[in-house]
Amino acid sequence: MAAPHASPTEEPFAPATGDGPLPTEPPAQRAAAVQTAFDGLLQIRRLTQESEAAPAAWELRQLTNAVALALEAAPLTPSATDAEGHRTATGYRVRPGDEPQTAAVEWLGPPGSGAAAEERDRLARCADVLTALGWDALLYRGPRRRWFAEVRPPHGTR
Repeated sequence: MAAPHASPTEEPFAPATGDGPLPTEPPAQRAAAVQTAFDGLLQIRRLTQESEAAPAAWELRQLTNAVALALEAAPLTPSATDAEGHRTATGYRVRPGDEPQTAAVEWLGPPGSGAAAEERDRLARCADVLTALGWDALLYRGPRRRWFAEVRPPHGTR
């Protein structure tokens, strides 16, 4: 998801999915960029559907980014990884789901961070945010009995 008028030296905006490093912008600058992108998402919903109540077709085509943007705008904290893929921060991670047109939200952190102990409550908060934005988000237990939220478009929009 790129900024529509990014200058050649400006990095395009990308929501934090929880993989890769944490955003490097100062917190106030990052919050402003997230809010601008989220406002744009809501505007797309209004212009293409006359409502903000359900995901727009654009979101369905970029499901992982749309879900990550909604969570970051909430504001919820993303996880992060270093260059070797090791977790460096505790928070949400959005990845493509196991089924077509789904995303999975996990609560991950570095070893010993306590992420597993808090994942159900934190993922319930993620699911609440996404449900309020028109997504179907349900909690499940996956491999190793770890919780995750499965996110899919509301029935009838796939």
